[in-house]
Amino acid sequence: MAHPKNKLTNAELKAKPPGKYSDGGGLWLHVRAYGGSQWFLRYTSFGRRHEMGLGGYPGVSLKEARQEAEKWRAVVRDGKNPIKERERLKREAEYNLYILRDIALDAFESRKAELKGDGKAGRWFSPLEIHVLPKLGKMPVSQIDQRDIRDTLAPIWHDKADTARKALNRLSICMRHAAALGLDVDLQATDKAKALLGRQRHKAKHIPSLYWQDVPAFYQSLDGGSVTELALRLLILTAVRSAPLRHLHLDQIDGDIWTIPAEAMKGRRDATEDFRVPLSQEAQKAISEATPFARDGFLFPGIRKGVISDMTMGKFMERRGMAERPHGFRSSFRDWVAEATNTPHDAAETALGHTVGGKVERAYRRTDFLEQRRALMERWAGLLCFKNSQVAQFHGTA
Repeated sequence: MAHPKNKLTNAELKAKPPGKYSDGGGLWLHVRAYGGSQWFLRYTSFGRRHEMGLGGYPGVSLKEARQEAEKWRAVVRDGKNPIKERERLKREAEYNLYILRDIALDAFESRKAELKGDGKAGRWFSPLEIHVLPKLGKMPVSQIDQRDIRDTLAPIWHDKADTARKALNRLSICMRHAAALGLDVDLQATDKAKALLGRQRHKAKHIPSLYWQDVPAFYQSLDGGSVTELALRLLILTAVRSAPLRHLHLDQIDGDIWTIPAEAMKGRRDATEDFRVPLSQEAQKAISEATPFARDGFLFPGIRKGVISDMTMGKFMERRGMAERPHGFRSSFRDWVAEATNTPHDAAETALGHTVGGKVERAYRRTDFLEQRRALMERWAGLLCFKNSQVAQFHGTA
């Protein structure tokens, strides 16, 4: 015969003297002599009687205690022990607090300050987001082993070797971050996975570039006056990377100096200062020709909004039947500097926006070789504008 339920009322609970009072269905309230009241559920599981605490009164109301009691009575009806089931659920909840995705996001957040633009471009996180988290993101980080990592990265280990290497590196950082949080993780899991994956067959491919002797002919062929051609001209003249050039804002230009914000300078990881680019007379001319196209202050706007895409200049060269790519002009420039000038190494590397020397050396060196680079870029512009008979070969259908 079932015991009647809901015997107690809210009004009488407040006046109960010390003792144990049944609400029915196994739910009891224990009013202690020394103060405080505790709900508990009596139940029988596998022939043994148990008492399971459900929280203190009045923190847990009569209504809440009845709901909680009914939930655990249902567990008993399913043939399970509520105390053990609650412990299991608690462990599972604790594991879920530390799944790899949460650890990865926390690790990313803690490293934003050392990433360009606080990591807004997403380059640090994307190898994890694309290649690791879809498979391992919901796993408790403490349960991830080398076999899990191997199986996750094996499909791209050889075909996308550089991406796989970055993903493994980021995952190693996440594991160390988890260990720093006090979690029990295998810090050698990534090294073991690398051993299981084996040596990568992939060989790095350099971005195709024109021989510096051929760059003047191509430069002089950029005479159509389009935004893309003007962007390519300035890219070649300044030897900068595509991203800062595409996002060039007129406010960054002051006379013959273009100042690129520090956060936009890839390759200068610990840079805290902006980077000055000396503009040759030819570069200033290209800027002047592009200025009428400017929109919202950006010198090279896209067709509809924003700025021209990263592919715009590359597609232009591709349509001309060229295998070379815009980024390759930096190599062309560097080869010219090495082969045709006596520019000191540090000045030449600085012209490309590269970090030169160790941290201590950079702390004491205050120069950015601006005057040397100004003369160098004028010489480079003079070479680019030097007329020769090979110009016609670069005219295509673009």
